[in-house]
Amino acid sequence: MNAAAQLRAEAAKRILVKDGAYGTQIQARKLGAADYLGSLDLVRDQKGNNDLLNLTRPALVREIAESFAAAGAEILATNTFNANRISQADYGAEQLVREINVEAARIIRAVADADPRPCWVAGAIGPTNKTLSLSPDVNDPGYREVDFDTVSDVYVEQIEALVEGGVDFVLIETVFDTLNAKAAVHAARRVDPELPIMLSMTITDLSGRNLSGHSIESFWASVRHARPLSIGLNRSFGAGQLRAHIAALSGIADTLIMAYPNAGLPNDLGEYDEGAAETAAQVREWAAQGIVNIVGGCCGTTPDHIRAIAETVKDYPPRKIPTVERRTRLAGIEPMILAA
Repeated sequence: MNAAAQLRAEAAKRILVKDGAYGTQIQARKLGAADYLGSLDLVRDQKGNNDLLNLTRPALVREIAESFAAAGAEILATNTFNANRISQADYGAEQLVREINVEAARIIRAVADADPRPCWVAGAIGPTNKTLSLSPDVNDPGYREVDFDTVSDVYVEQIEALVEGGVDFVLIETVFDTLNAKAAVHAARRVDPELPIMLSMTITDLSGRNLSGHSIESFWASVRHARPLSIGLNRSFGAGQLRAHIAALSGIADTLIMAYPNAGLPNDLGEYDEGAAETAAQVREWAAQGIVNIVGGCCGTTPDHIRAIAETVKDYPPRKIPTVERRTRLAGIEPMILAA
């Protein structure tokens, strides 16, 4: 049985648990610039380049992954959110993209393989710091810093390296721009037409839209052709504010629903105050409503949050995947569903 089929089989029995935030755990270590740089010959300050730690502090990355696994996580993501050529250009580390991703995948693969439970490795792919749908220049709305083919090529480089390192599937997450996500899907299909894909949208306001203006329904209509292993929401707000939007997606998506919220909203210092018990209590409402198959944590979540979530959802049955009527669905800012 391949990894995707195995995950679907397990998800039919119980609610699965994804890990939490690498950034939160790394920041807690109070690393200095030298810790990030290690012995690498890079000119720019690397402090904050969390992806580089896969090369310079691999034991630390493994320690974080093991802490999430010990807390109950069985879907373990790679520490590669910004490990792409566009994002690494800010650090002058573009030439290390392939190596970062290969090593990141190998680290998490080793953790997953050492666990006696079924565990899976998701290659984390962030949105980059560029947008295909919006102009960065208010005086020139038609201007774009990058084009679709360039972003697809950037993602091909990252995905090829993640696959080489041993990921089971790729996780295209924090989708603030649907066109960026479509470029990532295009790249994944170029690498391997059968490579399983997980997709996770980030909404930027309580109406349920991402930055490119797509609603939950139109986002699903835009990416359903990719037949993702899972679709869902991450980051955004706390679990309480996401519940209605997850419920809406749960009703229309004929695949697994994965949701992993922030630990509430950040305070004035950019830190997250929501404790593990509070986050878990809100996730319990998702489980009780029967709208999720996979849960975990995003920004601000720690192994304690994941442990509390895992304990909370273990006695609830997983969401049943609905049978959705086959109709033509088109997507702009709003979906258009044609009559049968």
